[in-house]
Amino acid sequence: MEKVILITGGSRGIGAATARLAAGRGYAVCVNYVRDREAADRVVADCQRLGGNAVAVQADVAVEADVVRLFETVDRDLGAITALVNNAGILEKQMRVDEMDAGRISRVLAANVTGSLLCCREAVRRMSTRHGGAGGAIVNVSSVAARVGSPGEYVDYAAAKGAVDALTLGLSKEVAEEGIRVNAVRPGFIYTEIHASGGEPGRVDRVKAFVPMKRGGQPEEVATAILWLLSDEASYTTGSFIDLAGGR
Repeated sequence: MEKVILITGGSRGIGAATARLAAGRGYAVCVNYVRDREAADRVVADCQRLGGNAVAVQADVAVEADVVRLFETVDRDLGAITALVNNAGILEKQMRVDEMDAGRISRVLAANVTGSLLCCREAVRRMSTRHGGAGGAIVNVSSVAARVGSPGEYVDYAAAKGAVDALTLGLSKEVAEEGIRVNAVRPGFIYTEIHASGGEPGRVDRVKAFVPMKRGGQPEEVATAILWLLSDEASYTTGSFIDLAGGR
């Protein structure tokens, strides 16, 4: 059976690095994106050069109808999904909790929590032996923020990633007998475009002195851990977390 992977938020950063690595390891790849079609197409082209079948699919994972359409497109264009990477997520401008409004909080929770839950639901419906599936693996992209709380910057984002951790633990136990493994990675300060969304594109260079290894991480370092968790080498691993934070 062909390995088919869906990567949400796959057009940049950790998602794009994971897509390229997966293609090189024989996966057919769905690169999900929200707005930047050109970036998604570039990742697809990279995957195809690496020998993998790949498609780009626009969908907002915070919108249920979009998620259903996304998975149906994978069914049609690539075949039965065997791996899901819940990578899509957002943060907003750095601020304290007492400065946040409900709109911001709702957007952050919708993209990071609702999106992950909806994608897990659709994946389980296809992978679970309870539903006639052949099994599979899910990796949720959490954050070291779930452990440290991101005070003064992104407490809402940290809270959302804490929910992703709880999702990982609960779902892993729920579907363990149904052929599905569920794990998570918790990146720390990684050089990706997400920091610009918070108003500080150079954030990693500012804070890397607080990391025991004294450097920021690269998206490819996270992608390698994700692909290991998806692989047969991790066949007895579920409900587990890999922190990729330089010792932080």
